[in-house]
Amino acid sequence: MLILSRKKGGQVIIGGGLVTVTLVEIRGDKVRLGFEAPRELPIHRAEVQRRVDRAGGRRIHHGGEEDSPRSH
Repeated sequence: MLILSRKKGGQVIIGGGLVTVTLVEIRGDKVRLGFEAPRELPIHRAEVQRRVDRAGGRRIHHGGEEDSPRSH
């Protein structure tokens, strides 16, 4: 695991520019991250990805319905 320190507005570049992660806000013990990536690259929170994996790769909406990859 790579661990980095970033200030608000700081960015991390992944895959030679394929994905950019920006630290948008720090509020108490929470941070908000922004992700810029090609639309065809799914980005999910870990708990959502586990549900997708259990569903056999189908994209799952919070209500259990199939959905687009950017809804999470």
